[in-house]
Amino acid sequence: MIIVELVRDAVTSPTNRNNPITLEIKVLTTLRYLVTVKMQLCIADELGISQSSVSRISHQTINALSRPHILRQFIRFPLDVRQLQRNKAHFMAIAGLPGVVGAIDGTHVQIIAPSQDEHAFVNRKKNHSINTQVVFDTSYNIFDICAKWPGATHDSRILQESGLRQLFERHHVPAGCHLVGDSGYPCRTWLLTPYIHPQSGPQFNYNRAHKKTRSVVERGIGQMKCRFHVLHGDMWLTPKKASRITTVCAILHNLCQQCNIPQPEEYEDDDYDVAATDDDEGGVAVHVLRKMLMEQDHHKLLQDCQEQGLGRRGQEPGGQEEGGQEGGGQEHCHYWQQNCWP
Repeated sequence: MIIVELVRDAVTSPTNRNNPITLEIKVLTTLRYLVTVKMQLCIADELGISQSSVSRISHQTINALSRPHILRQFIRFPLDVRQLQRNKAHFMAIAGLPGVVGAIDGTHVQIIAPSQDEHAFVNRKKNHSINTQVVFDTSYNIFDICAKWPGATHDSRILQESGLRQLFERHHVPAGCHLVGDSGYPCRTWLLTPYIHPQSGPQFNYNRAHKKTRSVVERGIGQMKCRFHVLHGDMWLTPKKASRITTVCAILHNLCQQCNIPQPEEYEDDDYDVAATDDDEGGVAVHVLRKMLMEQDHHKLLQDCQEQGLGRRGQEPGGQEEGGQEGGGQEHCHYWQQNCWP
């Protein structure tokens, strides 16, 4: 099992004294929390371990999965020219927008009010959250994630401070490669944003193609949140732990994609319903959970997971929609009128 092998060196008990919890049960417990967000006491009763053990091993496993070398293994922005050309072709096929290699957006993961700097985590919807920047390709793989900024932070600020911006501005990504983002981002030569007040003709056509192309990231965020219900509602965790869990969910999402595990049912833009997804389409966590339970003959726990764990409705994904465009509109218009649109 891939996940077990990823954390074996960091999570395996050093001795067999006092009947230690097996590595498989540790992974199972963590995945059950990420998928169903059940209370630790409920998970403890179902698996026959103590609540304190559930807390300890979940924390241990999540820390192991979020290590930098595992993050780099599963989430990395492509710099290979051939891969970038394939990405351009795939995005071009959506709506004819040339040169696009990824779609970027922000999504808020809600948390309880932290004890320090509480005001910084209040987002525009008056909820406490972590604002997470994410980039998807057309196959809904995550190329980049930054899950550490307080909810009050604007999407454009997160991009400005990110390593992703440096990849483009320091020319590690070849010229002619673009991201697409909403109007919460500033227009750049490598970041295409929509016209706020488009005129009929080329500007309207561009906005229409842009919106259709950018929907990739909205659907990708929806799929990730459908797979991991811990990303819905309020995490009763510190911002640092919530950020780490969000990153782990992104890693597991990409692992699911690499293993060709069926995706959650797709929904239009932000209007997706977690309750509509079948457990067969719940992603890597549900798939692994089912397999481990069957191997250990925990059929009752599996049925409980299916009946109770997949019935919560998620918050709307997506970032801030307006207010981030910082000039560049005329240059933006000129470039696309000259090179792309009749």
